[in-house]
Amino acid sequence: MTNNDILRRLRFILDLNEPKIVAIFALAEHKVTGNQVTRWLKKEDDPAYIECTDLELATFLNGLITDKRGKKDGPTPAPEKRLNNNIILRKLKIAFNLQSDDILAIMDLANLRLSSHELSAFFRKPGHQHYRDCLDQIMRNFLMGLQLKYRPDAQSK
Repeated sequence: MTNNDILRRLRFILDLNEPKIVAIFALAEHKVTGNQVTRWLKKEDDPAYIECTDLELATFLNGLITDKRGKKDGPTPAPEKRLNNNIILRKLKIAFNLQSDDILAIMDLANLRLSSHELSAFFRKPGHQHYRDCLDQIMRNFLMGLQLKYRPDAQSK
């Protein structure tokens, strides 16, 4: 999945408009314009489309954590320069205040069955012997499950 896909899906799941997305970036102490957001949300074949970088998506996810959970004491965490699905899943887990059972139930909504051991492997450090990459299929199913949980009556875009 591309960063733009993830941003589009989160915008739909949370029913965010462009000014709200700009405000979420501001919570992570990063200034973006409504025009940038509009161009990130366009489809890849649109000439106005621009790619959302790992740093920009990480910044948005940090802002989303602050928006949903409140500002943490101390300095604002620096966004990661490189993202993978494991990091994105971890940040979404924090933002939505999810426990392992909640994530498994969300995956179940999307008809994806995972064991708690499989799920915990996604949250391990990359060098750990039981670490496992979170593949795009798992991320897609997780986002679909979030959509089914938070917007059950909305049709997918």
